[in-house]
Amino acid sequence: MTLTRRTMLRLLGGAVVAAPLLSACAAEGSTGILVPSGAPLPDPFGVPLPVPPVLTPTRTDDTTDYYEITQRAADVEILPGLTTEVWGYNGVFPGPTLETRLGRRVVVRQRNELPVPVAVHLHGGVNPAEHDGYPTDLILPVGGWEPDPEHVAHYPAGDTSQDEREYVYPLEQRACTLWYHDHRMDFTGPQVYRGLAGFHILRDGAEDALGLPGGERDIPLMICDRSFAEDGSFDYPSLDPSLGGVPGVGEEMMEGVLGDVILVNGAPWPYLEVSDTRYRFRVLNASNARRYQLLLDPPPASGPSFVQIGSDVGLLGAPIEHDQIEIASAERFDVVIDFSAYPVGTEVTLVNAYGTETTRPVMRFHVVREETDDSVIPDRLVEFETLDPATAVVERDFRFARDRIDGARMWTINGRPFDPERIDADPVLGSVEIWRLRTNVHHPVHLHMAHFQVLTRNDRTPGPYDAGWKDTIDLAGGEEAEIIIRFSGHTGRYVFHCHNLEHEDMMMMANFQVH
Repeated sequence: MTLTRRTMLRLLGGAVVAAPLLSACAAEGSTGILVPSGAPLPDPFGVPLPVPPVLTPTRTDDTTDYYEITQRAADVEILPGLTTEVWGYNGVFPGPTLETRLGRRVVVRQRNELPVPVAVHLHGGVNPAEHDGYPTDLILPVGGWEPDPEHVAHYPAGDTSQDEREYVYPLEQRACTLWYHDHRMDFTGPQVYRGLAGFHILRDGAEDALGLPGGERDIPLMICDRSFAEDGSFDYPSLDPSLGGVPGVGEEMMEGVLGDVILVNGAPWPYLEVSDTRYRFRVLNASNARRYQLLLDPPPASGPSFVQIGSDVGLLGAPIEHDQIEIASAERFDVVIDFSAYPVGTEVTLVNAYGTETTRPVMRFHVVREETDDSVIPDRLVEFETLDPATAVVERDFRFARDRIDGARMWTINGRPFDPERIDADPVLGSVEIWRLRTNVHHPVHLHMAHFQVLTRNDRTPGPYDAGWKDTIDLAGGEEAEIIIRFSGHTGRYVFHCHNLEHEDMMMMANFQVH
């Protein structure tokens, strides 16, 4: 069934045809509107940093590790004295971490005990199309599902499963920090907001041999912002809070949803006790719309605050030093912080320089003890292949902007809202292409399956945070970037979209078909 323009406008309702959009929250460096919490907020740095549990395979064989995850609701205490219902993988937020290895196939059986359909996308994974988490390839809830009649036309025939589904991941790619999250068509924003996100860390022998910080000094950090209603529930402004009928948010929130509580691994402004040694942090921005400019306060007396060793989907060829890091939704930065630059007893705050008041502090490190440190940061990390623009066989242009269609303001790509049956690019498997991306406001652009490198920004060299293999690029309003993509991996239909989740849910997505 084709999603017609008329159907799309009916589904989005009158909420998107009224007054002009509110301006973006530029003071906080993000395209979005702040939802203030009604609940009392705690003082920062009052709870220890939780580390998501590592999931154990249910069984293994010569080639494959098998996992089982149940998506279900659970009541947890995020704010002191209040209960928040989360939708979690195995009922926890963030979901359990999968730690897997190159050369081992992984099969994850996902069971849906939530009241709505779900789809699971392994973000950054090079996976067959049928296991990528395409937005209409849904797992229907245990007990059945009766979709709202007004929304049923929005679900063209996908590869739908009842109760559960097996996702098969070949994981024939370099060591990197992946993450998995919900990708249900039209409802990704509210379902991720309620907790459907987790880490998947892929390791390999080349990384093991480098001597980087490991064990308890290799820590994933999922940073996201949320707002809380007076009763402690997540406060997300869905048009239909049941997430079963009309999708999206009202026009006043169409820029994106920003929260006023910064969570790290699900805890508000936590602290971490560290030794005076190097630590590796796998930083993920899992916010719906918020961007962060991360820095250390106080900065080290000498040396950089951060040494970047990896990007979205793999290690860099060589480390890069930063005094601050700008990170948009869905981006990952693999960094080392050397706490030997601080005397024992020092408190170091990770700050969001784009934030104000409650969105400025992120977390705090307490340097509490001396320890020996045998970790290193080599001058060279891995052999890094730089793609040659001369090998590109096709060049394409895509404009990410807000357009008026039949009287409604919509987020579009090349002036067109998402249609699951329309193909907007048709690369050949193994080929290299150059895409030029243009934006009107901040849009973090994400490609499924295909990894890329940044060639230029505004006809100049790439920016300081563009190094390495990427699956998401942060583009400011009015920017243009050239990226070079190699479509290795698998044939089939995949999507690319803005990873401001409100933009994605409100049609800023398109298909490419690898053949």
